[in-house]
Amino acid sequence: MHKWSELFIPTLREAPADAEVASHKFLVRAGYIRQLMAGVYSFLFLGNRSFNKIMGIVREEMDKIGQEFFLPALHPRELWEASGRFALMGENLFKLKDRKGAELVLGMTEEEVMTSIALKELRSYKQLPQIWYQIALKFRDEPRPKSGLLRVRQFMMKDAYSFDIDAAGLDVSYKKHYDTYCRIFDRCGLKYMVVEADSGAMGGKESHEFMVRTPAGEDHIVSCDGCNYAANLERATSKLETWGDLAPEGDGKPLEVHTPGQKTIEEVARFLGVSPKNKIKTLALMAEAPPDKKSDKKADNAGKPRSRAIVVLMRGDHQLNEAKLNAVIGGAARPMDEAEIKALFKSPAGYLGPFGIEWAKDAKKDAALPVLLVDKALEGRSNLIAGANKEDYHLKNLTPGKDFHPTAYADLRAVTAGEGCPNCGNSLRIDTAVEIGHIFKLGYRYTKMMGARVLDKNGKEVTPIMGCYGIGIERILTAAIEQSNDENGFWLPPSIAPFQIVVTPVNVKDESLLKAATDIATRLEAAGFDVLLDDRNERPGVKFKDADLVGIPFRITVGNKVTEGTVEVVLRSTREVRDVMIATLVEYFQGVLPAKA
Repeated sequence: MHKWSELFIPTLREAPADAEVASHKFLVRAGYIRQLMAGVYSFLFLGNRSFNKIMGIVREEMDKIGQEFFLPALHPRELWEASGRFALMGENLFKLKDRKGAELVLGMTEEEVMTSIALKELRSYKQLPQIWYQIALKFRDEPRPKSGLLRVRQFMMKDAYSFDIDAAGLDVSYKKHYDTYCRIFDRCGLKYMVVEADSGAMGGKESHEFMVRTPAGEDHIVSCDGCNYAANLERATSKLETWGDLAPEGDGKPLEVHTPGQKTIEEVARFLGVSPKNKIKTLALMAEAPPDKKSDKKADNAGKPRSRAIVVLMRGDHQLNEAKLNAVIGGAARPMDEAEIKALFKSPAGYLGPFGIEWAKDAKKDAALPVLLVDKALEGRSNLIAGANKEDYHLKNLTPGKDFHPTAYADLRAVTAGEGCPNCGNSLRIDTAVEIGHIFKLGYRYTKMMGARVLDKNGKEVTPIMGCYGIGIERILTAAIEQSNDENGFWLPPSIAPFQIVVTPVNVKDESLLKAATDIATRLEAAGFDVLLDDRNERPGVKFKDADLVGIPFRITVGNKVTEGTVEVVLRSTREVRDVMIATLVEYFQGVLPAKA
């Protein structure tokens, strides 16, 4: 039996000064964690019990669809270079050298290691599909650790990888993980949402995030209360209200107007007496393009990336979604500097527009020309206003497709709250959230780059297709605390709480009360419940405060009603107090709690 007096549970009355979010404050105050250094934490007794329960749930569910591995945290640099991610991850990778000077990294994820195993071991379609997973420490050189366990440099992660012979097989593996994740998070007692997501540096096409709404979150999710639509802000779309176009002026051709000193969208719109919705916002960017091996073969810069102008047009009142842009251009872009702007537009910033410039018709074929990407909100619009590429002047009567020709139209706009749901038209909401899980269809990125091949049914060599599936173990714990706390502490779902029940005799010096409490704890433990006996010689108020603080969902108060064969059962989440006969306590908890597996 676990007795509080014999355990190390260092509760604190005050939160650490640097704790900003509820989970950080209460994990420290409840004695779950202690900081070793920035972004690195030790899990103490209560924290480790909860941690192990979460991992147990994850393991039980993953074992139904996959096989558990245990992989090294120390990786050779060459492995990450083979996948192209050594440079991509940059300073986020922990890098070190051994005594012989060999360069190593600490694993942030395991795509490279898993693919290297597949490369060496998988030979035939008969060995597919495969789902391999592990639960292990990962490392990220986070530049600004904060919010307790939400942004750290060392973290526990369940990462799984699927290998299939084709896209249809990947669909099956992906659905298995989707359903498994729902079971895991249901069992962990979380209120979560599944949202469409951007794959980012992981690569791949289809992607979903499992998110918990909380003010402590650093992600933003867009959702509709009228239907099931939900997406990460990086992927979200919306329906726009129709907005009338301006009537053409003069002969309808581009008309130059004098706008002295008016540079911003708002200034020009006010000066001309129009809405920003009738203006074009011109964003001048530069992106790194892959080298043109044919044309650059004999040049000094052969094999080196080249900068390429990427100009984005948005409706005047809209903001660019950088993740959407990065997905379209296949990388990141930076703002043009002053010299680059003048070289392309022959104009200072503030008066830029698309008119009079030869744009690439095909981004790949016309590699020497700048790319013009136009947000879909401008598609079909007419008589818009944009910069004239001339200081103190703008142009009226600009119509996309007639007065200038985009390289492509694309959804590049950041959704805002209140816009229409793309499915049902109801108003969208935007909330901050914590990501607890993320699944990706990686495709062929890693297997192709690292050279993995298997023989198909016809004896032909083909590249296996991959999926990647991650769960942040600490994030399950922190999300549970974020969604269930008050000014006195927090309560965890019984499945992941360090103990399900704390038995609290109000006076341990009263032998009859202590004996009754001990007997109750013994009976409940024998019935399969996780029970903590608070046998400390403390005032009842101190014990009650500690019980409220440390996340245990039920408290049994053993007091004077024992003489009537009764105790009080307190539900931590609602403070509901119920008198329960001691003789029926086991049956009572069997009705409200699952027995320990």
